Amino acid sequence: MANIDIYKQYFSAECVFNGVARHGALVWLNAESESGNIRYEVGVTFFPHNDAEDFAISYDACVTKELFNAKGRRSKKKDGLYLSQVKTVADELASSLNAVIYWDKPLNEAQYG
Repeated sequence: MANIDIYKQYFSAECVFNGVARHGALVWLNAESESGNIRYEVGVTFFPHNDAEDFAISYDACVTKELFNAKGRRSKKKDGLYLSQVKTVADELASSLNAVIYWDKPLNEAQYG
C-alpha cells in the first residue's frame, strides 16, 4: 500500500479532550493506493502545544473522515477536488470534539506531497 501525504499543516486550536487542554491541531489530507483502489482521507488531531516547541502529537483526540474510496488512480484533479474540501471537513471533525481550528494562525508552512 502506498500512503501519500497530499497536505498537512499545524494550526493554533482550542480543544479539551480527556481533561487535557489542547492548543494545537495537525490537519492532513492523505491518499492511499492499493491494488487499483484509491482512498482519500481528511484528519485532524489536537495536541497540547503548551509552548512554541511543543509539537508532541496526542493520538487520543484524533478524528478522520473518508472522502473517497473506489477503484481508480490518484490524479491532480482528484487531489485538487479533495484539497478544496479540507477546511470544511476539518471544521466538521473539530466540531465533533467541541474544538476550534484557527485557520488564520498557522504554526508552520503548509506541506504538500
